[in-house]
Amino acid sequence: MQQGILDRYKSWLISAAIAGTVAIWLLSGQFGDSEIPQASEDDAAVVVAPSKNAVRVRTQSAEMILRTISINGKTAPARVVTLAAQTDGRVDFIGADRGANLERGQLIARLDERDRKARLAQAEATVKQREVEFEGRQKLKSSSYVSEAQLQEAVALLETARAELTRARLDLEYMNIRAPFGGALQSRDVEIGDFVKVGDPIATYVDNRKIIVSANLSEFDAHYVSVGDHADAKLATGETVQGRIRYVAPVADEATRTFGVELEIDNSDGAIRVGGTAVLNIPAEEVLAHRVSPSLLTLDDAGNVGVKIINDRGFVEFVVADIALSSNNGVWLAGLPENATIITVGQGYVTNGARVDSIPESDVRTAVAVKAGAETSD
Repeated sequence: MQQGILDRYKSWLISAAIAGTVAIWLLSGQFGDSEIPQASEDDAAVVVAPSKNAVRVRTQSAEMILRTISINGKTAPARVVTLAAQTDGRVDFIGADRGANLERGQLIARLDERDRKARLAQAEATVKQREVEFEGRQKLKSSSYVSEAQLQEAVALLETARAELTRARLDLEYMNIRAPFGGALQSRDVEIGDFVKVGDPIATYVDNRKIIVSANLSEFDAHYVSVGDHADAKLATGETVQGRIRYVAPVADEATRTFGVELEIDNSDGAIRVGGTAVLNIPAEEVLAHRVSPSLLTLDDAGNVGVKIINDRGFVEFVVADIALSSNNGVWLAGLPENATIITVGQGYVTNGARVDSIPESDVRTAVAVKAGAETSD
């Protein structure tokens, strides 16, 4: 009978035994180690436990730098001209292919001669005849055999003949289409056998010996730039070239309220190909600025780019970034106090006007150095 009772309450007994075992194990943890290791004073000095609103800051002084105006632009030839036919004729010779670099006077295309030389010879003969007639009447005029009116008629006929001679010479010259200056043949609109009339386009010719970088200046920056100033441009290829400002628009564009500017660059060897993008850098003025890492830049609620600093009252203040200069070592910001405490870590977690705990970067570096020394000694 006792065996039956044990079987009946067996599950209860097992549960009670397990609960007792767990209780004894928990109680043994409280009384087993009465001594809890305490952090040493050195470790307390090393481990800085910042509060929830703590940020890391760096205090620095502004430096005097030359502010640079950086604007996006594009490269273009200094001159682009369309060469047109100045006389009628059929193209019978091509002297240059598209893309060819030419010197002034080199032949691009030639029209057929037709009767141009014959007309030139006729004009020359007519001029000689009129000169003889004029000289004869001039001699007779002194003997009163020719009136003044007859003499002036001879003068008019002579000048007409000379004009026809000039036209005949020009017509013979116009059959040759030549490069107007040193440059490159961008395109050609004719081939051998084409017939052209006066005014028909022959080719597009560009001056690639001098190139320009054109861009648009804001109203604020325009008064810092003058014709003759030196500047540089960074091309899309990564190459930086120097030049001289050759043009600043006297009137702003009505649509954009910006002023056009052109930088002229020497390209005598034709090594730089034009038509690509470039960044125009123009020295403007000397300003006090702080050099910071681009990673410190943040946005405010209005979408303005700037940095967060700790003002004299100990509150977070957002300052809109006036980028005076960009370099490989960082960006230079104007408009900050001459001595500014800039938030370097945690700026994304604090808001403008908040009071925070400021931890100088120097303290953090000292703490890390002390901790590293302690670990080495251990």
